[in-house]
Amino acid sequence: MTSLEPMSKYLKTLAAMRNNPRDWQISDIKSIASRLGVECRNDGGSHHVFSYPAIEKDICIPAHRPIKPIYIKMFMELVDKVQGLSS
Repeated sequence: MTSLEPMSKYLKTLAAMRNNPRDWQISDIKSIASRLGVECRNDGGSHHVFSYPAIEKDICIPAHRPIKPIYIKMFMELVDKVQGLSS
């Protein structure tokens, strides 16, 4: 996995998302997804689909700004599942 951001920023962003699921942008979510190996698909529409090979349920997030807290919470559930698989 390659990433342009240091590990500490990634962890701080995850913690901040958990503490305050408001006012996030799709770029923040895509950054965390790439760090975890979560695939992000966008076929030119206004939604991004996040998936992980070992997890059945995909998460579809509209790229409108700011992203609604419910989508951040859904993404955090996916993150928790991915991290649970890798530990």
